[in-house]
Amino acid sequence: MIRNPVVAGQFYPKAPEQLKEMINTFVDEKAAKEDVVGFIAPHAGYMYSGHVAGAVISRVKFKDTFIIMGPNHTGQGKPLSIMTDGSWKTPLGEVGIDTELGKKILAVSGHLEEDHLAHQYEHSIEVQLPFLQYFKPDIKIVPILLSYTSDEVYKEIGRGLARAIKESGEGVVILASSDMTHYESQESARRKDNQAIEAILELNEDELLKRVHELDISMCGYAPAVSLISAAKELGASGAELVSYRTSGDTTGDYSAVVGYAGVLIKAMSPLTRLAREAVENYIRKGKVIKPEKLTPAMRKQAGVFVSIHKRGGLRGCIGTFEPQQENVAQEIIINAISSATRDPRFPPVAPVELKDLEYSVDVLTRPRPVADKDRLDPKKYGVIAECGLRRGLLLPDLEGVDSVDEQIDICCQKAGIMPNEPVNLYRFQVKRYK
Repeated sequence: MIRNPVVAGQFYPKAPEQLKEMINTFVDEKAAKEDVVGFIAPHAGYMYSGHVAGAVISRVKFKDTFIIMGPNHTGQGKPLSIMTDGSWKTPLGEVGIDTELGKKILAVSGHLEEDHLAHQYEHSIEVQLPFLQYFKPDIKIVPILLSYTSDEVYKEIGRGLARAIKESGEGVVILASSDMTHYESQESARRKDNQAIEAILELNEDELLKRVHELDISMCGYAPAVSLISAAKELGASGAELVSYRTSGDTTGDYSAVVGYAGVLIKAMSPLTRLAREAVENYIRKGKVIKPEKLTPAMRKQAGVFVSIHKRGGLRGCIGTFEPQQENVAQEIIINAISSATRDPRFPPVAPVELKDLEYSVDVLTRPRPVADKDRLDPKKYGVIAECGLRRGLLLPDLEGVDSVDEQIDICCQKAGIMPNEPVNLYRFQVKRYK
């Protein structure tokens, strides 16, 4: 089955060249691409929402398949529908459905139903496709429409997506198609949308649902956004970023009754950070020290590694090695992650109930180099080691609240038990931080 375009010539130009020219005015082809679990993009007419859609899509490192979830505005077809075969046509050509992944999603979901009718006249997925085709003409998609159901079902759908993606082993990006507040004043729309966006940036789907209901936020794609967040957390998202927010009033100049548009990236966790999380969770839950299966290039070398664990913004553990102690970075991460969770003397061992609230970062250190004096140090750029005899204290670079070299050295000396009047040798190093 070919699903033909229904809003070409209305929401976006019908002529291919005009469509490409229009998209070109919205995107930034030089923007740095990022690994993302997914993102939220608007689906209004391009003249209104194209700037936001272009800004967020320009930042995405493309993969072969996009799962696109949109709201069902028409009310036709099954309320929770998926298409697992056929293709979608736009003025830029046909986009094939990833049938294998689609059927896997359908198999693991107890809620989605195969249905073509729901998609026939719905625009929320269609308007995303030309932007995706502009960057990657051969993409595949899995289209899903979500209508009204219970809040828990939206979350279960997201967890099902994550399970299917993990089982497939494919490179997949999840796109939640949504506009924000509809037809309220600019001031009201921004106020309400800020509340919704804040919850999204915290990756808190329960808070998003609460605010949508209590504040009466007319965000048409809140259900896809909730499913995306639920999936993203299962897939190890590291955080979210608001790329752009505008309203229709920014195009028309009429701010009396606007529609809001937000572009949000949900970023993927680094493989190194994911390894730290898996090491901690397996050890705390099962008492098991995992063995790394696939080593990325960054994991194969030898280096000192620090693993930091935070809980709700506060430090929960940080332990590492100045210089490599294991055969590779992967092993270094596993040992230090477990130590950070269980052997940091400042904190009790992590309990299983805490695991869901923990955030991880991994710092891979360059080899320390001696410096003649502190003028060669920079607290934002370099970490410091202060050494006196066999006593050594280390401080990582670019730490909140540490703004001077003297502060760095003082903290290092305190850690090592070095008195203020004792002579010290100084070393500096750099880190690559993974989140």
